[in-house]
Amino acid sequence: MKIFISLLFLHYVLLSASPLQDAIDHAKPYSTIHLEKGTYKGALTINKPLEIVAQNGQAVITAEGYGSVIKINSHDVTLKNLTITGSGQQSEQTDSAIKAEHSDNLKIINCTINQVLYAIVISMSNNCIITDNNISSNNQKIPLRGDGIKLWYSHNNQIRENIFDGTRDIHLQRSNQNLITKNTFVNNRFATHLEYCGDINISNNFYRYNTVSILISGSKNIEITSNQILSSNGVAGIGILTRGGYDIKISDNIIKYNYKGLYIDNKPKKQKIQRIIKNNTISFNLEAFHFHAIISNNHITHNRIHHNLEDIAKDLYYYPNINNKILYNYWGAYRGFDKNGDGIGDTPFIIYRYADKLWQHNPAIKFFYGSVIVGLIDFMCQIAPFTKPLKLIEDKKPIIK
Repeated sequence: MKIFISLLFLHYVLLSASPLQDAIDHAKPYSTIHLEKGTYKGALTINKPLEIVAQNGQAVITAEGYGSVIKINSHDVTLKNLTITGSGQQSEQTDSAIKAEHSDNLKIINCTINQVLYAIVISMSNNCIITDNNISSNNQKIPLRGDGIKLWYSHNNQIRENIFDGTRDIHLQRSNQNLITKNTFVNNRFATHLEYCGDINISNNFYRYNTVSILISGSKNIEITSNQILSSNGVAGIGILTRGGYDIKISDNIIKYNYKGLYIDNKPKKQKIQRIIKNNTISFNLEAFHFHAIISNNHITHNRIHHNLEDIAKDLYYYPNINNKILYNYWGAYRGFDKNGDGIGDTPFIIYRYADKLWQHNPAIKFFYGSVIVGLIDFMCQIAPFTKPLKLIEDKKPIIK
């Protein structure tokens, strides 16, 4: 069944009424409502399987600054080719462009979402597809924005080929077996934040100018592969940040131009293998790897690590480094030889931390790192350190080229 609503019909309805809501209420389940060009009054509720499609992509649905624009409480709902705008700004109410609950098989396709607090909030909804959308928030400072997507207790969903520009976070919480692929994330805070999630694939995405591109908290079986992670913002700018979790695989990514390429916060009591970091290009960052407490349970192999201000940094001096497998990486800072021509350095590549490196205690001094005087101090500390240096990592088989 197909229902057409035109802007002409709206002229004969009181401004306080919503002919689109009336059409939704009277539509039969699994029917399609086609919207012609025009502006339609929001604060809609969809409580049956239904498809709403704009004929030419120029149908605008707005809540005019009050509440959520579209609420969905049904399975098998599709929103396609719409512009959704003008939500309220009440954070405690999570005012949103689209708010869905218990809405399995929801599809949001080729929609433009702007001038809203939260863009898409989905809870307890499975097998949803969010694709080909252009999503932004309300042009406020980051603390006053809402999330581009907030996914809670929702599984087997796909977030793919969207543009997220200027939202707060894309936040998945306690949601498993989700796919995040081929999206563009720019000018967000936490562009992809996983909290207590499992079996997540983050692949082939483009990240730029986010505060933290990928943040993993207490999650397991996470695969981060073939992403471009560039130019994280500010002195807190981080490419990938992991806190706890198990079985995190980071492979085939390009991680460049960040303050910290990878920040790893691992608890000393954790003993299981947690991170496989393989075949990535990690270059032109101020710090390639930053470890908060302990360097342990890392498999770091076959990466290309070069032209970083520091390859390895560590906050806490006294924790030992254990259970690491670090082999076959190319280090731009390696100065060894390959006499037998097998492509592997004749001596290990070892990075020490010297307690008298001033810039490790005062990051502001890093501004002068390339100067002659600081370079001379660095050289003297390596020749005659005042204290016994701490070995941070050792690659026993560094790649020469």
